[in-house]
Amino acid sequence: MVIIKTLAVGPFAANCYIVGSPETKQGMIIDPGAEAKTILKTVQQTGLSVSIIVITHAHIDHIGALREVQEKTNARFAIHEAEKGLLLSAPMRMLTSLGISPVKSPPRPDMILKDGDHIDVADLHFEVLHTPGHSSGGICLSGHGVVFSGDTLFNSGIGRTDFPGMSHERLITSIRQKLMVLPDETIVYPGHGPPTTIGDERRGNPFLL
Repeated sequence: MVIIKTLAVGPFAANCYIVGSPETKQGMIIDPGAEAKTILKTVQQTGLSVSIIVITHAHIDHIGALREVQEKTNARFAIHEAEKGLLLSAPMRMLTSLGISPVKSPPRPDMILKDGDHIDVADLHFEVLHTPGHSSGGICLSGHGVVFSGDTLFNSGIGRTDFPGMSHERLITSIRQKLMVLPDETIVYPGHGPPTTIGDERRGNPFLL
């Protein structure tokens, strides 16, 4: 059993996940996109001690509260090696300057991830799946019967691929090779919207038929 708390934060309603072990009370945060105070309050309510923050990809709606949450938790920050360059990208600075999601500049990563790595939080173990397409360094985290899919796979949808650096072909390949090989009963926790299962997406996602 795994503790999973979902918070839809910020103007883009990005899902931030607080994940932990009920036995050890050790945990991690996935994609603190905004509303740092809400995230930190929820962590406190769960009684978890957060040791790591994992970013599925460096778009502003997924990292907006990263610095503040890291400063309060003293957790390590992990991101895929191909995503480092996006942390201070021009689009992110532009959105911040427009006031769409004002943020503090993100910190330097403490841990650089690659495909096949594992995130270990006490008795919890998640495999890093590199799933480029929506972003060059996009990742999913798979373990304990669930997969946190970032903006790779949604309930009846997929991540957008119409901005520079994105690729529809790469995204579909990532989904088919890394996610559709998981068991049908695997619960998918996406970067936006409600959860789903691999089986439901295999059978009904219009982008994969």
